[in-house]
Amino acid sequence: MAIGGEASDPLASAERRAAAARARSAHETDRAERHERLAGDCADAFLRDLHLRIAAAHRSTSASHRTAARLEDAFAVRLGAWAGRPDLPWQLFMTGVAEACGSGGAALTLVGRTFDELALAASDEPSRAAQELEFLLGEGPARDATSTAGPVAASGAALAERWPGYGPAVGELGITEVAAVPLTLDGNCVGALAVYDPAPGTAGSTALAEIAEALTHSVILTPVGVLDLHEGIELRAKVHQAAGMVSVQLDRPVADALELIRAYAFGEGVPAHRVAERILAGELLLGWGTGHSSGNT
Repeated sequence: MAIGGEASDPLASAERRAAAARARSAHETDRAERHERLAGDCADAFLRDLHLRIAAAHRSTSASHRTAARLEDAFAVRLGAWAGRPDLPWQLFMTGVAEACGSGGAALTLVGRTFDELALAASDEPSRAAQELEFLLGEGPARDATSTAGPVAASGAALAERWPGYGPAVGELGITEVAAVPLTLDGNCVGALAVYDPAPGTAGSTALAEIAEALTHSVILTPVGVLDLHEGIELRAKVHQAAGMVSVQLDRPVADALELIRAYAFGEGVPAHRVAERILAGELLLGWGTGHSSGNT
């Protein structure tokens, strides 16, 4: 899957994406209505049920595109407001996702076939920090949602009970509740959407899953590949490249090298990609079993 962005005007691009999502939604609705008419005219019970099931699938896809259109419309509104106030922070698409989820923040993770984290995006710094904690500690809501392909939620004391490392650490960020749902495509899990301090009832509602489905089918995965969530996504390519380098240096499996990078980053209180950049630049040489550098710093 290719990863890339749009070089044209961001506001115009958002408006085009919203219009395209609405058009796809209308198309799916038309197909659903056609199968519903066929079901109504069908005397055979088996064929009638088949048409109704196909219609339901089109209705679901239509709703997904409709949700995506709303997200794009909201993004366009924020970009329009930002254009008149360049002193304001750059508007992130994920900020609107968090608002649509009724949460204080949101983060999205894309994973590979072996559930290695490939890319990430967050609505704000606390959400980005919470997402980084999952990557460094190897536990948390998004990781559980991807590994089980099911929803995950925890709050209060249950955070530390479920995730002994992540729970207390995310609590230090001021986050008291988390929830996550998987992003699925053709029966395969491709990532997870996590929300932080959601409004009451959000974690157990269908709204979170509906937004995740919209992101998967209409925003992240498109006919041209994987988009950059409109200039707000970060790739983990450098981290995996650095892990390969450390693996060769220490003659250890890549998985072990990746754990070493994570441990060093967590110990130093810095993002993993910063550690990776230093390794790739030859500024940092990690020594096995210490968690600290054994070369130039």
